[in-house]
Amino acid sequence: MARKSLRDSRHPSIRLALYNHKGGVGKTTLTVNIASALADIGKRVLLVDADPQCNLTSYLVEPGVVDDWLDNSDSETGVTIWSSIKPIAESTGEVREVKPPERLKNIFLIPGDIRLSEFEQDLQLIWTECLQRKMRGFRGASAISEVVNIVATQIKADFVFYDVGPNIGALNRVVLLDCDYFIVPAACDLFSTRALSTLGHSLSSWIKDWQVISQLAPDGMMLLPGRPKFMGYILQKFRMYGGAISGSFAPYVAKLEKTANSEIATVLRRIDKDLASASFSQNKLGQVKDFGGLATLAQEQGQPFALVNGGTQAQKTEAKAEFERIAKHIIQRTEIIPTDS
Repeated sequence: MARKSLRDSRHPSIRLALYNHKGGVGKTTLTVNIASALADIGKRVLLVDADPQCNLTSYLVEPGVVDDWLDNSDSETGVTIWSSIKPIAESTGEVREVKPPERLKNIFLIPGDIRLSEFEQDLQLIWTECLQRKMRGFRGASAISEVVNIVATQIKADFVFYDVGPNIGALNRVVLLDCDYFIVPAACDLFSTRALSTLGHSLSSWIKDWQVISQLAPDGMMLLPGRPKFMGYILQKFRMYGGAISGSFAPYVAKLEKTANSEIATVLRRIDKDLASASFSQNKLGQVKDFGGLATLAQEQGQPFALVNGGTQAQKTEAKAEFERIAKHIIQRTEIIPTDS
């Protein structure tokens, strides 16, 4: 049998991650709001909490319920991502099917688990075992992808969004290699600009290493796709004045655009021109200004900005419109036709 990617057998949903190894850029909040905008258009979205800190799960689920899930994640009735991959991680069987709760209309969740931090440590060895052509290595590397495939098929998901931690660790490596696209959330500050300078090189290294591993894989082995494309960046956490980005934030707009092109798009295009656009204008996916207290209310209530109880209607309307624009750009760039077109 010939080698083939997990793409050949998995559900044909589009898999994405909002990824930046700099913390504090609002990945989880953006993920929830983009998912909500896609759901409003009529798409079914699966959210996967692949961050051991469980921020996405804590955003969408009541604390007491989260505690119960974590306390029971080792049991046969566990519902977290660890509950699913535990048999693979412990070499006791196949991935276990979990039923994702529908947290918002058309938005489903595979809950996170702090035990993923233990699995991440094991992934270092798993990566080495892939290089040694050991079956356990390939099965371990693809475990999360297999779980997502089962659940995405079950709920007929159009999109899968991974929520990941702010690092360049082994867990994020296998998650990003399972993605079709990644989006970079970038704040208008010096630290975000600097972070982009290393992000592209890290991804480039992962992709090239996986190409080597894929060549070493035994015939018939199911592999991660290993080709995450740079969809673009989302400019955020800036303030407006007189209809334009205010002076203290404005200088970073051009810097982020230039850095995204030179340090992400150009670096990935050296591997494969299909991994990123050569157009500056294509790299910017959208922009989300600082909505102040609206973000805090949304997190406290487990809702997207547009549905929070509180804040001004003008703010909520503006936020809803911006996330709808981003959602339609995502649909356009993934060649999925909106239901209302």
